[in-house]
Amino acid sequence: MILAEKLSTLEMRSQLIKNKAKELGFLSCGIAKAEFLEQEAPRLEAWLKNNYHGDMSYMENNFDMRLDPRLLVDGAKTVISLAYNYYQPIDRNPDSYKIAMYAQGEDYHFVVKEKVRDLLHYIQEEIGNVNGRAFTDSAPILEHAWAQKAGIGWIGKNSLLLSKQKGSFFFLAELIVDLEMSYDNAIETDHCGNCTRCIDACPTEAILPNKTVNGSQCISYFTIELKGEIPTEMKGKFDDWIFGCDICQEVCPWNRFSLPTQEKKFIGHEKINNFSKTDWEEITEEVFKEMFRKSPVKRTKFTGLKRNIDFLKK
Repeated sequence: MILAEKLSTLEMRSQLIKNKAKELGFLSCGIAKAEFLEQEAPRLEAWLKNNYHGDMSYMENNFDMRLDPRLLVDGAKTVISLAYNYYQPIDRNPDSYKIAMYAQGEDYHFVVKEKVRDLLHYIQEEIGNVNGRAFTDSAPILEHAWAQKAGIGWIGKNSLLLSKQKGSFFFLAELIVDLEMSYDNAIETDHCGNCTRCIDACPTEAILPNKTVNGSQCISYFTIELKGEIPTEMKGKFDDWIFGCDICQEVCPWNRFSLPTQEKKFIGHEKINNFSKTDWEEITEEVFKEMFRKSPVKRTKFTGLKRNIDFLKK
């Protein structure tokens, strides 16, 4: 009887949180037990050993923390994984360069993280003294692994999280708390089957077998993370992308189910997709600062964006 009451309480907690997450605009919410990700440890170790992170040296830090959320939050018992939709149909000028869909509007780090914090505050108000931290691509967390464990989706061949109902155009976020809950079942089935569209479409051959991406060969890496010069052997392989890349998502059959986001802050600046290549090539730092004032694109800075444009036009 006591066990049944406890289970009922845990289930009610979980449902309460999922209902609030939906109210806050999250696409999905899944809940997993905070524990060491034993299966991910050798994969992460091999990925780093093969130098697939390139110049992203920060990926080498906090190895244990990436695998165990209990090192991030004292007494952590639960990882709440959340997905937030950013899909929007884009009508691009055909004579233009391309910016990834996720970077069309305001920086998701701020937009989504604020909502995760709102969820934490709600939990504290409704349940009591709960210690927790909100994360949105802002800490050493294996987001895709936790989202799969929480039943939100499975990890596709392009290493992104996929959902049969919602595709992959969504941000992931986490809330790690010291509160016990009822946990969801992980999605164990790989619904990609024999499909290799993302592998076949990647112009830099960054997508490898066994759901591994060589990050140091990805267009997003070259246009965002790499601080030096882009290797000349990449010439002609960028398909006009100057910040990020959506190719592997655009060809994914599951993204035919993606629905436009209701988040107005993610709607892009009107100039972004109306610019011609000449407009981009002649962009000034003043215009850059105005267009990308709250955008993820400012991460690459004006000099970085100019480098990317110059690499494509030469």
